[in-house]
Amino acid sequence: MNHAKTTALILWVVLVFIFVPGGIAIAAETEDQLRLLQQQNEALQRQLNQQQKTIDALVRQVREIQNSNANSSEESAPAQDDFERKSASGFSLGKVQISGEGGVGLFETGSNGRFPNSEFRVDEAKLFVDAPVWGNVYGFAELNLAQQEGDDVTLELGELYLDVEDISELWGRSGQLSLRLGRLDIPFGEEYQWRDDIDNPLISHSLTDFWGVDEGVELYGSAGKFSYVVAAQNGGLSDVRDFNADKSISGRLSFDPKPWLHLSVSGMRTGDLSRHGDKLSALWFAGGFFHSIGSAETKTFHANLAQADIEFRLPRGNIKTFGGYIRYDDNDPSANNGRDIYYYSVEGIYNFTRKLYGGARFSQIFARKGFPIVGNGEMDHYLFNNLTDGLWRCSVGLGYRWNSHLVVKTEYSFEQGKEVGGAKRDHQDMVATEAAFGF
Repeated sequence: MNHAKTTALILWVVLVFIFVPGGIAIAAETEDQLRLLQQQNEALQRQLNQQQKTIDALVRQVREIQNSNANSSEESAPAQDDFERKSASGFSLGKVQISGEGGVGLFETGSNGRFPNSEFRVDEAKLFVDAPVWGNVYGFAELNLAQQEGDDVTLELGELYLDVEDISELWGRSGQLSLRLGRLDIPFGEEYQWRDDIDNPLISHSLTDFWGVDEGVELYGSAGKFSYVVAAQNGGLSDVRDFNADKSISGRLSFDPKPWLHLSVSGMRTGDLSRHGDKLSALWFAGGFFHSIGSAETKTFHANLAQADIEFRLPRGNIKTFGGYIRYDDNDPSANNGRDIYYYSVEGIYNFTRKLYGGARFSQIFARKGFPIVGNGEMDHYLFNNLTDGLWRCSVGLGYRWNSHLVVKTEYSFEQGKEVGGAKRDHQDMVATEAAFGF
């Protein structure tokens, strides 16, 4: 009951008492009614207070889930979401949107690793430019000034493509089919989606670390709880030539049966690659590339891959795991160089608070009869001159998210294995501290 109504009722009681015969009895009855109304008002007020406490608790829980999932969940159609994320920050020059990312830090490995001298380094520096072209057609370009795999600061082209969104609107369906044409990420597996420093909760990656960019065409879209992406690309490392008519085919099918569960399967064939022309695959693998391990008489080589990914999205973090199989072969007339390679990775991230988190990742590769696996080792030594029988890496780290554009993190990675013949691979552990940022 509001104050105006209460005041009016009291005034009415007084008037009745003064002017109405028998007003004392009426006033007494009215006083009882007032007392009852006051008790009801107090009960309602207690109920409202309790409801407000419940609402506040629910709001806090929702905020915690949103803050944790903002750093843990990935969309099922990553290519489109990646474009939108890069465009979400930065600044505009008319219709042109410019943004960027970077990572700087201190890295050290053992004597047989990449950073034996405790190096300060620019780990990553990227610029993104995107703009509308016409209607649902957009242009996107990525410029790499420094990359994690490189040993120098250079200017290189990353992705560059024309994006034709929502072709499926032609038949009245939104999001079912879109097209990209140009230089594109290779859509195999899922780790490449959060590989950039600002997206990766740790500093290192899994041992397999599949990623790459290649010229070609890509289709992507979603329907209900399913999404897909499939691409046909050149397959070789060269940015301007294709030395074999056989094309690389890759794709991923994703399924989200529940908000907390994400599943996907990926497949890829590099296609036949020329040993003397292409030399290396466009797909990055285990700190290096696929290349011919056959004799000088070998003309072509190829690799076929299959992988399954599972992600559990939890209230205070996530668990991601994947595993797969690789079949390498070539046409060496003097020997059978076929290899069966198996691998897996398990990663967990836990948010202690909204900003402080910890994480760990364990990954391993099995390569019976040996295969080029670089890992944290020197590329010249392990990519071309020595074959590794098996290798594992265990990474643990802490991070602090100042905001969505700045993360400071530190990590220690243990890495060991053995070469064909039994020689140990050791003194390759890495300790690193890094600040990753976006603008």
